[in-house]
Amino acid sequence: MNIIVPMAGRGSRLRPHTLTTPKPMLAVAGMPIVSRLVSDIVKLTDQPVNNIGFVLGDPVFFGDEMVDELQKLAESLGAKAHIFRQLEALGTGHAIMYAQPLLNGPTVIAYADTLIRADFELDNNADATIWVKKVKNPEAYGVVEINDQGDIKGLVEKPTDHVSDLAVIGIYYFKEATDLKNELNAVLDENLTRDGEYQINDGILRMMDKGKRFTTAEVSEWMDCGNPSITIETNRRMLQILEKEGEQLVGNYGSKNSTVISPCYIADGVEIHNSTIGPFVSIGPQTRIENSTIENSIIQSHCELNGVKCKEAMLGNHVKFNGDFSFISLGDFSELK
Repeated sequence: MNIIVPMAGRGSRLRPHTLTTPKPMLAVAGMPIVSRLVSDIVKLTDQPVNNIGFVLGDPVFFGDEMVDELQKLAESLGAKAHIFRQLEALGTGHAIMYAQPLLNGPTVIAYADTLIRADFELDNNADATIWVKKVKNPEAYGVVEINDQGDIKGLVEKPTDHVSDLAVIGIYYFKEATDLKNELNAVLDENLTRDGEYQINDGILRMMDKGKRFTTAEVSEWMDCGNPSITIETNRRMLQILEKEGEQLVGNYGSKNSTVISPCYIADGVEIHNSTIGPFVSIGPQTRIENSTIENSIIQSHCELNGVKCKEAMLGNHVKFNGDFSFISLGDFSELK
């Protein structure tokens, strides 16, 4: 099986954090978003994953360090990494076509901006599967339209009239990805765009028109990382899930006169003195925290915090912070004194 991960977007809604770090590489609950997503897919599928393709943007921003991390990620999962470049943002279908060498045989396509919990049991009689989540406000999402047999007969983006409450979460399985490649090639050849972009939906709809059978599979958890507040909430939920699943969340860290209230993720090399941390706090490596009370927060690596009292924060790498605020969102190398 192949996995293709389009991840060339800049994540503008997560600024300032994405000004220096690509969104899929931001750590949530102790692991970069893309690493956890791909690892979970590999763990859940019943087929061996041989190739993982990452579709990146401009090499100036998506640089060598990121490529090295992605190659190590694929190797750790027993797969070979393939790096593709989408230098112009022309839509999801356009991005996927850069990974044409992997568009053959069984293939999962997953967008690297969400975290999930799901059952990846596949219907072998179907040509493709689209993962969905039941939502309360389907008009805000792209949703699937279901026929009387329970198969997908259409895709509708932000419907004004009720179609279904099953939102498309951005993970797809194709039993034979060559079918999608052929239809997306036709979409590009015919210059079929929506607001100037080529979309995966148009390739999927062409497959349906040719009789290909699409089924749904529902995720039990769908967690977004769209903006700082939502990402903090995703970190909270992910820590709850990982604790319940028995994952080791606390590394080798130093503590003096401090209390940690679980669930928290604490990386190796962290120092916590005279502080109360948690619940729902993730702390990256080589961070030092003193005289602070912090909960429901994400703190990346190499930070220095003193006298911080907050209930909701998202801090980048190498942040130096001394203060007391209720909500904080600081990018890399920020200093507050």
